[in-house]
Amino acid sequence: MRINDRFFEKYHKRINEILMDDFVSFWETRSVDPVYGGFLCGFDRDGELFFEDKSVWQQGRSLWMFSKLYNEFGSKQVWLDAAKSGYDFINKYCFTENKHMYFTVTRDGKPLVERRYYFSEAFAVMGYVEYYKATKDEEVKARAIELYNLMVKYYTTPGCFPPKVNPETRKNRGHSIVMIMMNVSQHMREIDGAPIYNEIIDQCIDTIVNVFIKEDKRALFETVDADGSFIDTPAGRMLNPGHSMETAWFIMQEAVRRKDNALMEKAIQVTEWSLQRGWDHKMGGIFYFLDLDNKPVLSNEWDMKLFWVHCEAMIALTYSYWYTGNAEYMRGFEKIFKYCEKHFADPGHPEWYGHLHRDGTPISQIKGSAWKGPFHNVRAYMVLSQLFDKIKNGEKIGF
Repeated sequence: MRINDRFFEKYHKRINEILMDDFVSFWETRSVDPVYGGFLCGFDRDGELFFEDKSVWQQGRSLWMFSKLYNEFGSKQVWLDAAKSGYDFINKYCFTENKHMYFTVTRDGKPLVERRYYFSEAFAVMGYVEYYKATKDEEVKARAIELYNLMVKYYTTPGCFPPKVNPETRKNRGHSIVMIMMNVSQHMREIDGAPIYNEIIDQCIDTIVNVFIKEDKRALFETVDADGSFIDTPAGRMLNPGHSMETAWFIMQEAVRRKDNALMEKAIQVTEWSLQRGWDHKMGGIFYFLDLDNKPVLSNEWDMKLFWVHCEAMIALTYSYWYTGNAEYMRGFEKIFKYCEKHFADPGHPEWYGHLHRDGTPISQIKGSAWKGPFHNVRAYMVLSQLFDKIKNGEKIGF
């Protein structure tokens, strides 16, 4: 297909249809808990609730989604009401006595699982930011600032949580927490003018570009040595194309804001590397994990096709096209978009499957879980809708 106005009109229309008819309608009619508040997430193929425990990740993510919808996609009262339900539940049930957040609670808010990480905090902050934009309630902003500052403490203070790997034996650094700190800081900057946000963003980008990206190996790594060097172990060689492309478009957003050509080109390069290695030329779709040297991957799910990986890829490719005008990026977008419609979509049933076998068949009938809620696909189609609107209307990046 030629990349012209009709192309963008066609896909813009289809993106909006999927966003509202397949994704948003599923969650707005099912996820809000009418008994205890907050959000349910355990849904089967037909959208029937099959488990009631609540993912704290999904509480923050759902708060973000409903607030974002209200702010930018129609100001429907049902979305604001849903957001308030999640906001109240998070504040009442999702924090430990020392202000760390749980990973899972029961339907009525009793604690279940607490993990050593602070991703629950990250998604709560994102949700608070959007909810503050919707309500202009200063208490919400204060909570966002307080929780963000706690994240900065965790991020900058060694020993706040026990390490995953014994540092006396092997010291390493992980990419995912750097990525999320950058993105949370980008969110916070939207509602507060404190300099800490740009400082953290600068630090994160410097770390990603100079530590986790290895030009000689044409890859962004998930794990490196404490000194930033490559580790020739299965964990050190492991590549995660989805995380790499998610990081890439976070950096692209920053490059657009800064009008920074070099930064944008670096992020596009990461996207290209990720797809060159990550695309399954035999069966289609993008692999979950890969080994740099094509050695066996220890993770048994390495060749699965996950919905969120493809969502991040579509955003990164669309930003790449917007910047370069190179039609190959849109052809890459279209290939992934069609793969998603063929394999993740479930005609006659709501929402997408989350996890596929290598051949594109569903691993399970689950449509919602602790790991799959209204975030990656909803966020992607929101971002894509807005990007396609800009491109369709001839808006240029401007640098």
